[in-house]
Amino acid sequence: MPALETIKKLREETGAGMGDINRALEEANGDEIKALEILRKSGQKIMAKKADRLTKEGIVEAYLHSNARVGVLVLIACETDFVARNESFKEFAHEVALQVAATNPAYLAPEEIPAEVIEKEKEIYRAQLADSGKPTEMIEKIVEGKLDKFYAEVCLLNQTYIKDDSLTIAKLLEANIAKIGENIKIVKFVRMSIG
Repeated sequence: MPALETIKKLREETGAGMGDINRALEEANGDEIKALEILRKSGQKIMAKKADRLTKEGIVEAYLHSNARVGVLVLIACETDFVARNESFKEFAHEVALQVAATNPAYLAPEEIPAEVIEKEKEIYRAQLADSGKPTEMIEKIVEGKLDKFYAEVCLLNQTYIKDDSLTIAKLLEANIAKIGENIKIVKFVRMSIG
């Protein structure tokens, strides 16, 4: 039988139920890292099932940095008022607000970036590689890789979570959907700063 500390740790990280954690640990032959991977994959399946459900409730989370020079508002939506009042949901909203304050993303997701901005970035990357002597198809792969790095800088969902560099904000969102059991969406955010 798995150690109670391991079960507790996995429950805190994923929000999965005891039965799911025991099954994952059994499937992973007691390997905590493999069990976490199994639980995260099942969380992605849960997220996919819930993605089409309406999110008509939620909260607006406000964060004001201690020096009062940076302020953030984030709108996080969920399915029910019950979840909107849930501490885990509020904690997630707060973490998103902290992320926005710390990293100042310009967009929520790559789909929101205007096509001309993406084309301009590609143009810059191609110009940087023009004299490299590399074949065109290799240059295009490098450009796509640089574009992924650009998304990780300017898109909130693609950013590395400031408190755990093994997660992106999209993965943190997935984990919270699995943990809370409802569809959750980061709808919009605003960051204001002085200077």
